[in-house]
Amino acid sequence: MNRHHRRFERQLDRMGRSLPGVGGPLRGLAAPGRFWIRLPVAILLILGGFLGFLPVLGFWMIPMGLILLAVDLPGLRPRVAALLVRGRALWRRFRRR
Repeated sequence: MNRHHRRFERQLDRMGRSLPGVGGPLRGLAAPGRFWIRLPVAILLILGGFLGFLPVLGFWMIPMGLILLAVDLPGLRPRVAALLVRGRALWRRFRRR
C-alpha cells in the first residue's frame, strides 16, 4: 500500500469517527468487492450534487461521490485525500467561531 492509499484510508477513518451516521454506510460501500454497487452510487451522488439547489439534494453529495470513486481510481486518491484534509480543517475553524 503506497502513502497516498494510506492517507486516503486514514481520512476515511477520521471522517467515519467524526460523522457516525456517514461512516458506517461509507465503510460498507468502500469494502472490497463492492465495485458493482459503489460505481453507480458514486455517479448518482455526483449527479445529484449538481442539483444541490433543490430542497432534498445538496452539494454535499459531490464530495461523497468523489470519495467513493477514489476507492477504485488510484489517481484520484491523493486529490480526494487532500480535499478531505482541507475540509476537516475548514470545519474545525468554522466550529471554533
